[in-house]
Amino acid sequence: MRDAVIVEAVRTPVGKGKPGGVLHDDHPADLLARTLQTLVERAGIDPVLVDDVIGGVVTQVGEQAVNITRTAVLSAGFPESVPGMTVNRQCGSSQQALHIAAQGVRSGAYDIAIACGVESMSRVPMGSAILPGSDPFGPMQARRYPDGLVGQGISAELIAARWNLSRTELDAYACESHRRAAEAWKNGEFDREVAWAGVDETIRPGSSPEILAGLKPAYYDPAIAARFPEIGWEITAGNASPINDGAAAVLVMGADTAERLGLRPRARFHSFAVVGDDPLLMLTAIIPATEKVLARAGLTLSDIDLFEVNEAFASVVLAWARETGADPSRVNVRGGAIAIGHPLGASGARIMTTLLHALEDRDGRYGLQTMCEAGGMANATVIERL
Repeated sequence: MRDAVIVEAVRTPVGKGKPGGVLHDDHPADLLARTLQTLVERAGIDPVLVDDVIGGVVTQVGEQAVNITRTAVLSAGFPESVPGMTVNRQCGSSQQALHIAAQGVRSGAYDIAIACGVESMSRVPMGSAILPGSDPFGPMQARRYPDGLVGQGISAELIAARWNLSRTELDAYACESHRRAAEAWKNGEFDREVAWAGVDETIRPGSSPEILAGLKPAYYDPAIAARFPEIGWEITAGNASPINDGAAAVLVMGADTAERLGLRPRARFHSFAVVGDDPLLMLTAIIPATEKVLARAGLTLSDIDLFEVNEAFASVVLAWARETGADPSRVNVRGGAIAIGHPLGASGARIMTTLLHALEDRDGRYGLQTMCEAGGMANATVIERL
């Protein structure tokens, strides 16, 4: 089976997901189109060679509806012969797009593919796809879970309770995310991966445990408190990812294709996994996903030089670290979504872009990326730097 390799990867600076954010004025299709243009320009390839563009988007409604990936392909000026499709595996949507692109290349279905993602949470708010009065889950799921499932914030609280994670630990983790991200920008570590001028808008260099300690619980609900008395109400806006706008794109091709075109492969896709887990806890599937992808790779935790674990909530990453035993100094070394931001559909490709550049800058060999996803799922990917 041929190798699928990454030749180029770019992302936008991540903006605040609200009016006034630096990317709010960009239509999401245009935001992704500009990212695609930068990707092929940096790689130096003719976009007519691209067999498919696979894009991840979570809220596929309004300005993000009607297969926004195809719209972005046309808006970017790519030849009309280049197709595009949009996928939704919740927060892992563009990581799933990466899997589809790489697996298509490995199988011979594609020679060149682009995996990408976008989310404009300022223009298309989270939850917009659920029509008023509608039930997206249906009566059969309700019968299976008669007590009802809960939102992600409550799941993050349940994780904090089950793993006995204190508010102090969660806030300290969040502060470290901001510190690492701010330091990375200061040292120019994000410069190569960002598509155009600007910095990630939600990084707070001055964040401190004392400041975060003053924030109120974000998800307190007396009915939920009665149902789950173990919850300590530790999750706040400070130790959770913010609302964001952004896009990212990764150029994937066969190693043989890269050689034929005279392009330098920077990493190869080594192994893939996707798993389901308890939908009540919802965000814990990254634990079995990590175990599964390492088993498929024939690697151990100690073989992995860098980990990128999406910081949807601090409790998620800390529970994962406790279960896996991963070295914290190798996890989210340039900060994570708590600081950089989490533009839902773009985050998988954004994290891969950051992981690739960090591996190169630190002379690492193996990187592992995993993301929790609504519904109790997770993708995991291992890449090997070349």
